[in-house]
Amino acid sequence: MSDGGWVYIMADRYRGTMYVGVTADLAARVHQHRNVTGSDFCTRYGLNRLVWADHTPSVLDAIAHEKRLKRWRRQWKFDLVERGNPEWRDLFDVLV
Repeated sequence: MSDGGWVYIMADRYRGTMYVGVTADLAARVHQHRNVTGSDFCTRYGLNRLVWADHTPSVLDAIAHEKRLKRWRRQWKFDLVERGNPEWRDLFDVLV
């Protein structure tokens, strides 16, 4: 998992508040979010469910992808999540 980068979306519930982030170590970053040492945004809104993640060949690619996703409309992000995770299940258990 150390090669490349990850773009991911955290949420609090089905079609709820979302956070788009980027990291080199997805498991560690999600763990930080769940233990309130991640972003202030995730802590403030209780975002502890990993609902979407995409691996890229390099961290720079991941950063560029994250910037694009942050400009997307909310509905487009919903559609992206629901293509691979229609029930908005927490994917962290699959990851570890």
